[in-house]
Amino acid sequence: MIPQPISSEEAYKVCRKITFRFAKTFSLASNFLPRAKRNACFAVYAFCRYVDDLVDVAMEQGNVTREDAVNLVAQWKTDLDALYNRSLTANEQDEKSVDDRAAILLAWEDTLNNFHIPRNLPHELIEGVLMDTSITRFDTFEDLREYCYKVASVVGLMTSEIFGYSLPDALARAVDLGIAMQLTNIIRDVKEDALRGRIYLPREDMQRFGVNESDILEHRFTPSVKELIRYYVGLADNYYTAAQPGLQLLNADSRLTVLLMSTNYRRILRAVESMDYNIFTGRASISLLRKIGAIPEAIVMSWRMCMIRHTETQHQ
Repeated sequence: MIPQPISSEEAYKVCRKITFRFAKTFSLASNFLPRAKRNACFAVYAFCRYVDDLVDVAMEQGNVTREDAVNLVAQWKTDLDALYNRSLTANEQDEKSVDDRAAILLAWEDTLNNFHIPRNLPHELIEGVLMDTSITRFDTFEDLREYCYKVASVVGLMTSEIFGYSLPDALARAVDLGIAMQLTNIIRDVKEDALRGRIYLPREDMQRFGVNESDILEHRFTPSVKELIRYYVGLADNYYTAAQPGLQLLNADSRLTVLLMSTNYRRILRAVESMDYNIFTGRASISLLRKIGAIPEAIVMSWRMCMIRHTETQHQ
């Protein structure tokens, strides 16, 4: 069958489906964004998911080798550079068919026509994803923080350009929020990652709390493991708190979405606490009902931030 060209609207629909499948917290929060911003965020999330799957899922399922995965991701970088250079010809555009890769690239092309997303950001995300092809342990928290920055904070920086912001400090706070959310993922997924032979908690902190690798790999919930997880829950909380001032710097039409994402993701930490920090008993999660329940409070908080920002602007 000859591939049929697709429209940008159809491409965004593909990105939306990918986002709804893998980013449920954002999917709910995205309903409060204007259509153009929502579509652009779908393109960003679909790109992140697709690139991550090339390395993660494909390798684990044995569909491709590690080298093949690296080469596939490298091709994505080349394709992105083509978009930034505006070097896609009309004929190449006509050849796009309805598959995930083509749809995501087309959606990205349209997004770049409407929003300024610096080229280095998707490049850094790709670097972060590729770290998973060679790194299964981190020695220090600074090493882990670099990883969190590249696979999560960079996403926040890209979407910040879509959300819009009033002061540059919003970007520094977006970095904090990305690290907070990635640390939340790491805490929640300790057991799941251990089954893959990965331990993201840094060796220096494991040693400081008296935790052995075998404790994590064999799912032994010792008092030392409990204290380590408790420490990382507190660390993630600190990053959420540091990110909070940046929310009121976002454009009013995007603030509620980010506030909902932050609130519901932070609640995963409270779920870990309710499990007495035993991340081996199950996967800490927040029900859809609880996520929806956060909306009224988030609306009030967003309104208050809007009033605060308005007052500050008047006094400047």
